Order: sequence, then structure tokens, then C-alpha cells
Amino acid sequence: MEITLVSRPSRRPWRVASGAALAIVVAGSFSTLAGLLVGPLHEDLGWSRSSVGLGSLVNMVVYGATGPFAAALMGRLGIRRVATGALLLVGAGAALTTTMTSPWQFVLYWGVLVGLGTGATAATFAATVGERWFTARRGLVTGMLTAAGVVGQFAFLPLLSWIVESYEWRVAASVLTGAATLALPAVWASVRDPEAAAGPKAVEPLALAVLGRAARTAPFRLLAGTFAICGASTNGVLWTHFAPAAHDHGMPVTVAASLLSVIGLCNVAGTVGSGWATDRFDARRLLTAYYALRALCLFALPLLLAATVDVPLLAFAVLFGLLDVATVPPTVALCRAHFGADAPVVFGWVSTAHQVGAGAVAFAGGLARDAFGSYDVMWAGVGVLCVAASLVVLVVRGVPECRTAV
Repeated sequence: MEITLVSRPSRRPWRVASGAALAIVVAGSFSTLAGLLVGPLHEDLGWSRSSVGLGSLVNMVVYGATGPFAAALMGRLGIRRVATGALLLVGAGAALTTTMTSPWQFVLYWGVLVGLGTGATAATFAATVGERWFTARRGLVTGMLTAAGVVGQFAFLPLLSWIVESYEWRVAASVLTGAATLALPAVWASVRDPEAAAGPKAVEPLALAVLGRAARTAPFRLLAGTFAICGASTNGVLWTHFAPAAHDHGMPVTVAASLLSVIGLCNVAGTVGSGWATDRFDARRLLTAYYALRALCLFALPLLLAATVDVPLLAFAVLFGLLDVATVPPTVALCRAHFGADAPVVFGWVSTAHQVGAGAVAFAGGLARDAFGSYDVMWAGVGVLCVAASLVVLVVRGVPECRTAV
């Protein structure tokens, strides 16, 4: 009698994904605090909104620029060391922020330190974990880990906004420092690398060499350009300026933060669903639909903002949430299809463009508010950019392999 032994699938990939998700959630919680600090820093320290916007600009650019080097560093030191190092950076940056007295310190502590930490655990980190540990469900896992970042960004918002209003902004920053400290042991214990994953390659030459090769190709330039618009229309204009814009219309900051939390909750469904769809459908067509619908949302927003939340504004929050980070899985899939083994580092550079776009609009939004007294021109301008992205992404050459086998 012949006995066939069937090996059970290893649970380690999912344990690693769980630890990575925890790191992403905690680091992601730092991303939206800057939007809640615009008013308090203006009132408490007398800084202009453009000064605060400069710190946000630096944060977003550093966040994006960190991605490709973090991806290369994961190949040199491993995923676990990079993840725990990132948590140390964001915790230290937030702790130092509570001591600042000048705008340049906000640029250094929040812009550089927190930017480095959040950038190392952003979409590039999610893509790297998915690439190394998963095959059949790679798109789904990438979507889930990207959604984890969104959970961190928005799940903490009601608590942080309540702390800022009830106590002060320094207490909110201290809470984030504590969260990063508590997460460190669990992340160190659960996150691992596959056997022989780490290599002896130097970090900077690898990241820059990949950029040099990719930058000569049309798909990279098109993906970087459209993803810059993605950053401008999410992190840049909505995540940074929605709360102060809503407050300008008489809405309490806590209510505006709750709406952002609705966006965050819908982001989870939208991103995971987008990952599922990316495993099955043409990534380019998905991106076209996402950018076009996002443009319609931004065009409508100035007409919807008011002192209270009604059904149309709530519908905006739901729809924008479904679209917000849904662009990540299909963009990762197109990077993988065109650049193969270099895809995590290439996506890191594409994410750099995302954050450059975000930072530019975050800074421009502060200037617009100081100059015109409202953010209306920003909503319309970024909506036009999204229309352009919905058309440009179709120019990216389609590759059948961008659909991962289920």
C-alpha cells in the first residue's frame, strides 16, 4: 500500500505579513498628524501655514525618496532590521517634535526623521514583503498591506484630533511615540526574511543603478508621472488640507477627522478589492477608472463642504476612500511586469515621484490658502491633473504577465 504524504502550507508567510502589517499600521499613524497640526502650530507658536506646509513638503519628499533605498537596504540587511529601524526613527522624530520652538526644527524632526521612518515602511515595504513571501496571492497581499498603512493613517485620527482639541498637540505626538515603542518587540519577533534573501549588494549603487536603467524606459516615466498625480490628489491635497478646509467652512476639526476616518475605512475595502482585481484584470484599465472617478470627486468637493455633514459629503468620503489607495496594486503589477526582479526598487522610485507630487501640492495648498483665503483653486487644479492621469496611463504598454496566476 502506497502512502502519499501531503505537506501543509507553511503559515510563516502570513505571520510575516501580520508583523509587517503591524509596522505599517503604526508608522502610517504618523502620516496624518501633520494635517491636524496646521492650526495648533499657527496658534500656539505663531508660525505661518506655509511654514508648516514646508515641513510637510520635506516629510513627503523624504518619505518618497526613502522608498528605493529602503527596498535595496532590505536586500542587504533584511526586512526585519529595516522595519524595526523605521519604528525607532518615527518614535524619535515624534518625541523630538514635542520640544521644538522654531520652524526649522519641524522640518528636521517631522520632515526628515519621521519622513525616513514612514518612507521605509510604506508601499515599497508592502511590495517587497509580497514579492518575497507570496506568489499566487501577491496582488491580494500587496493590497492588504497597503490597506494596513491606510488603517494606521485614519484609525488614529479621531483619537489624535480629540487629544489635540482636549489637551494639546504635544500630547498627540507623545501618544504616537508610545505606539511605536510598544510595537517594536512584536515586529522584531514576527518579521523574517526567506532563506538566502539577503545579499551582499551595496545599497546606494543598487538603488541608483536600477533608477538609471528604468529611467531610460517610457513605462517608468509614464508610471512615475501618473503616480506623482496620485500623490498630489491624496497625500498632497486631501490628507493635508481637508481638515483645515472643512474647518474654514465651520466644521469642527473632530468632525472633519471623523470623515477622514470614514475615508480610511473605505480605503481598506478599496485597496484589498483593487488587489483582487489586479490579479485578474488589465491594470491599466483599472488605473484609468480610478483616476477618472477621483477627478470627479475633487471637482465636486468645494460644492459639498459645509459646517455639517450631509449625505452628499458622506458619499464623497465613501467613494474617495474606495479610490484613494486603490492605485497601488495595479501600479506595482505594472512595475513587476516591465521590470521583473528590479520591481520593488523601481516601485520605490515611482513612489518617490508620488511623494514629490504630494509634497509640492501640500506646500502649494498652504500658499493658496494664505493668498486667496480658501483651498478651492487646489481642488479644481488637482482634479484636472487626475483627468490627465486617467488618459496617460493608457499609453503604458500592456504586458499580459502583469496578471498574477491565482
